[in-house]
Amino acid sequence: MEAVLGHLRGAIERGDYAIGDKLPSEAELGRTLEVSRPVLREALRALQVMGLTVSRTGKGTFVVANAVEDPTFGDYAASDLLEVRRHIEIPVAGYAALRRTPDHLDRLAHLLDRMERETDTTAWVAMDTLFHLTVAEAAQNPVFRRVIEEIRDALARQSAFLNELGGRREQSNREHRAIVEALADGCEPDAVAAMSHHLDRVERTLTEIVRTRPPTAAVSGAVEP
Repeated sequence: MEAVLGHLRGAIERGDYAIGDKLPSEAELGRTLEVSRPVLREALRALQVMGLTVSRTGKGTFVVANAVEDPTFGDYAASDLLEVRRHIEIPVAGYAALRRTPDHLDRLAHLLDRMERETDTTAWVAMDTLFHLTVAEAAQNPVFRRVIEEIRDALARQSAFLNELGGRREQSNREHRAIVEALADGCEPDAVAAMSHHLDRVERTLTEIVRTRPPTAAVSGAVEP
């Protein structure tokens, strides 16, 4: 998927597909790039998240930008989502360190164990969002939980994007482990620092994906559009 995405993104950024152009159909792209429909659709979805294309029902996929600026996850731009997460999840981690119960710690530890064994991205992403929701629950303020519930879909989309394009899963597991250890110790400063580090790494990976220009080489079997 990364190779197909890099190929299509590169073609758009080089101007091979100009703003307003319609991309070839899925069937045509699949034949040209010699990839399966599921792989191609994942790449096309990533292009939309990056803000390079839009899909119009019954009409196809159209180029709307020639450079990646601010990916969108559901209803929220990545920059807006991250800004809110910093203002909410960092202090939430501190409160959770002070207010968590044994049940909260058990649930988080169980989630971590499952996430570290999980190999399926979709399943891991679902547990990732549940992890952050459980940390909010441990802060024992229903408003925090409501806010995380509101952005839960965006968090899942962001998580999938970072895992598919940034290889974040193992690193994220380690960061989650540090958060839970701080909660278990009941150490507010350590919990705040661990969550802050986690969001720093999320931002760094997003920035790398957005700023890194894809290779110009075509994928195996592909021809330049």
